[in-house]
Amino acid sequence: MPNLTTKDAAGCTNLRPVSSDFDDLMTANREFAADFKLSGFDGVARAGVALVTCMDSRIDPLGMLGLKPGDAKIFRNPGGRVTEAALEALVLGVHLLNVERILVVPHTRCAMTANTEAQLQEKIAASSGQDASWHAFHVVEDQVGSLKRDIHKVTSHPLIPDTVKVGGFIYDVDTGLLDQIV
Repeated sequence: MPNLTTKDAAGCTNLRPVSSDFDDLMTANREFAADFKLSGFDGVARAGVALVTCMDSRIDPLGMLGLKPGDAKIFRNPGGRVTEAALEALVLGVHLLNVERILVVPHTRCAMTANTEAQLQEKIAASSGQDASWHAFHVVEDQVGSLKRDIHKVTSHPLIPDTVKVGGFIYDVDTGLLDQIV
């Protein structure tokens, strides 16, 4: 097990073992880095694409669009919503990172559409043993309506020019297909 070097309050060097909880991922990372091809890449979106989608692990954001690493800017959050942080990322992408097309892509069978705010709070409370009634999880009661409102947030943003193409899609987690809604 590797060691982590730290200094205590007196400035003495201490070695403590690093957790092995991530060994499998660190091994995979070394294998990935052995054939790493993006070194020196400037970070722009080569395909001119930005994508806002859900954090759901059934979604392969690049693969579903036929893209590869370096082609797109990807912003993920529960429900694939256009939040203030997503808008910030999109503005930066448009003005600094070659983004010319924006896709907003929530998906079918999303937990954010299948639960009420109270149900999610109850589930989190049961799992954590803590009161979660104070935490907002921003459930999506009307996925199509929310997607239309999110597209409007992007197209009406004063720092996103009309030349940027914006589309709203729903990804089907059972077929892999996108359905353009907006």
